[in-house]
Amino acid sequence: MKEHFIRKTGLGRLWELASMKKLLIFFACLLSVIGVVFSFTPFVALWFIVRELFLYVKEPSFMDVNYMVRLGWFAAGGAIGAVLFNFVALMCSHVAAFKTLYRLKVDFTRHLASLPLGFHSGNSTGKLRKVVDENIEKLEGFIAHQLPDLAGSLAAPLAVLFILFAFDWRLGLASFLQIFLAYALQMMVYGNKSSAVFIKNYQDSLEDMNNAAVEYVRGISVVKAFNQTVFSFRRFYDTIRGYGKFVFEYTMACENYMTVFMVIINNVYVLLIPVIIFISGRPGDYFSFALSSVFYLIFSMALPSVFLKLLYVSQTGRQIADGIERMDKILDIPSLPETEYPKTVNNYEVTFENVTFAYGSGREYSEVRDVSFVAPQGQVTALVGPSGSGKSTVAHLIPRFYDVAGGAVKIGGIDIRELSGEYLMSLVGFVFQDVFLFKQSIADNIRLGNEAVSMEQVILAARAAQCHEFIEKLPQGYETVIGTRNIHLSGGERQRLAIARAILKDAPVIVLDEATAFADPENEHKIHLAFERLMKNKTVIIVAHRLNTVRNANNIIVMDGGRVVECGRHGKLVAAGGRYSRMWQNYTSAMEWTVAGEGVPVHV
Repeated sequence: MKEHFIRKTGLGRLWELASMKKLLIFFACLLSVIGVVFSFTPFVALWFIVRELFLYVKEPSFMDVNYMVRLGWFAAGGAIGAVLFNFVALMCSHVAAFKTLYRLKVDFTRHLASLPLGFHSGNSTGKLRKVVDENIEKLEGFIAHQLPDLAGSLAAPLAVLFILFAFDWRLGLASFLQIFLAYALQMMVYGNKSSAVFIKNYQDSLEDMNNAAVEYVRGISVVKAFNQTVFSFRRFYDTIRGYGKFVFEYTMACENYMTVFMVIINNVYVLLIPVIIFISGRPGDYFSFALSSVFYLIFSMALPSVFLKLLYVSQTGRQIADGIERMDKILDIPSLPETEYPKTVNNYEVTFENVTFAYGSGREYSEVRDVSFVAPQGQVTALVGPSGSGKSTVAHLIPRFYDVAGGAVKIGGIDIRELSGEYLMSLVGFVFQDVFLFKQSIADNIRLGNEAVSMEQVILAARAAQCHEFIEKLPQGYETVIGTRNIHLSGGERQRLAIARAILKDAPVIVLDEATAFADPENEHKIHLAFERLMKNKTVIIVAHRLNTVRNANNIIVMDGGRVVECGRHGKLVAAGGRYSRMWQNYTSAMEWTVAGEGVPVHV
């Protein structure tokens, strides 16, 4: 049993992820701190140079030129040292960032692949794309740039405070109070709960826009076909308007605080002048005070960059932390459980025993209810029924895209939950209506069925699936990359490539979800001939919408309302006069209709 643990959140979680490469991160932070210390040395050297000039302003001949030159080299060395240490720090942090990012993306995408198909059906690609491409990607910027900056920015105030109070505590206190006031204003705006709520709402609005944008782009053909614009695509338009309104209102709410903060932090030297004038009128060492005043006026100009960097790092860190929390929510979703003692099968008969299943836990009804049937090895079993009857859901349960709520799906008498995921995938080959092709070569897309095969075997599989002829006509043949240079395939061509994958995989159990839906009559006949060879001695389950494709099936399972209502061969079911017989009559009647005249259906 897995031990329960509470995952860290916020900057603690960011640090936990960054510490995957602890040694590199340690050196990056250490070198960044050293670089910050070096960056202040020119100001210290400048103070001693000004002091030397003031001491011998009336007698320049007594000035120690060598001492001044050494101070100049000290200042130059500090500037060069700051650059070098920061450069090496960034090198270490970038190496750590890229290695962490690689590991995190691989782990996250592997986890996505292990989740049930129901998760992907309920979560849009826009949302998942944002997590992978933006939320995780931003972690690279945090580790590579902001983490060293954070270490340097935390060290910088300490160095600043030391320098501020080292020469004249009164001027140092005056400078410090202004900085404290500026950050007190910032904490009023960004350090409270409303800031965390804003960041969450900000990320939510970005996800909504991503989802709507993906949907809009995918449906652009429909939008153009009906002569519509983005304004008519209401969801996309509303998410853009909502995002703009939300960000604008929050920005206006923070405007006054941010303005005061920027005025104070960028003009410390202006507010310091009245303090200098007030103190200079009091008795004391006027010469030393004048030297300190010059130093503080010069040093105050360096303060904005130090504290603005700290502000930027903290704000960006909160945004990245919120994005990582969204990633963690997905990582916390349990994968399909794997058995500790996986079994193997000695035959490939598929059995459904009182199977019940519903999409999601909150549904009031089941898509599949008490379904039982046997698909014998070496035979073709067809699933037919009206839309929404559950036949495609049954097909998805065989390769365990979902876990059943009740009953069991078995292969060779073994519950598929007792098989390892990898072994189960090796047993089942499938071709669904929705065919996804990667932006790779035709050959590589076919090889997804079996990456170890030779080019000759790829061509044989393509010939069997009736793909070879149209592939040869493409610019680079089998090396043509899909989706480039206006290379796009029709629905039928894409489906035949998917069939070639299944042929190449040569799995003992074949699941076909209307595999010939996009084929013309000529190619449909050829594909069926190819399937006769593919199906030999295999368990075949066909989800059929066109009933003529399953007339010769060994067994036809008729589904309606998620239940099995009839089963048997075509002739027996037609003669029975039940649900299948009515479906067959409607199908054959529809085949006799045509369009004539001015678009009026006419029976022939």
